[in-house]
Amino acid sequence: MPARFPVRFGFAAAAVVAVLAGGVVLAQSSRVFGPPEAEFHFARLVYDDSPYGRRGGWRGRGWGAWRTDYPDAEYHLMQGINRLTRIDGEPVELRDGGGGRLITLGDESVFDYPWLYAVEVGHWELSETEARKLREYLDRGGFLMVDDFWGEYEWSVFEASLRRVFPDKEVVDLPEDHELLHVLYDLDQRTQIPGIGGMRYETPRWRGVLDDDGRLMVAINFNMDMGDAWEHADDPRYPEPMTALAYKFAVNYLIYAMTH
Repeated sequence: MPARFPVRFGFAAAAVVAVLAGGVVLAQSSRVFGPPEAEFHFARLVYDDSPYGRRGGWRGRGWGAWRTDYPDAEYHLMQGINRLTRIDGEPVELRDGGGGRLITLGDESVFDYPWLYAVEVGHWELSETEARKLREYLDRGGFLMVDDFWGEYEWSVFEASLRRVFPDKEVVDLPEDHELLHVLYDLDQRTQIPGIGGMRYETPRWRGVLDDDGRLMVAINFNMDMGDAWEHADDPRYPEPMTALAYKFAVNYLIYAMTH
């Protein structure tokens, strides 16, 4: 079984060597899952919708914005992780998401997973208690990837909760030479990864929050939709080059998360 924090994920070094060698309801949240069974599980953050989001009718964990692309995105991404790397990644069932993890910030099991994914965070709302738990998770070595939110209004909703997590830290733009973009694949192509509906007018931005030692704790994919690129990996309507690029980003994020 993988070690818990603050030991920096007991399986991380071995996993990286291997890489370089070769209808949902709250009852399905993290509290019903057992401990990790593999080196890596796709862990998705379950959160409440903000009343200020543009999906006001979706309020609550049962049918919130957190479940966008679920479980298709994790099903396809884990196939890619297991094909492109030698990490022992737990496959995800397309039927019911089995093998993946739905994580709430009210559950201590969040500390069992080095990588956490949050989608449509332009609609999230974290309580003060959840914000403190997420801060602890990140300070103890966790990595959060946020994805699929667009425009300044959704940024303001996202940032309101992020400020509860990090009132003392600034969001920065990741430079071209940041290690995240080169840890395995060289990702200098700052191209918008679109949703299934096609390219949008917003400018894609790769941003993040760093700890005091310069480690990236939060990877912010703004004005892009990697979840759709994973979800539609086998859909002829979605451009294959964008899926390939989104897979490369995911592998880089995963390696970075497990080694920093």
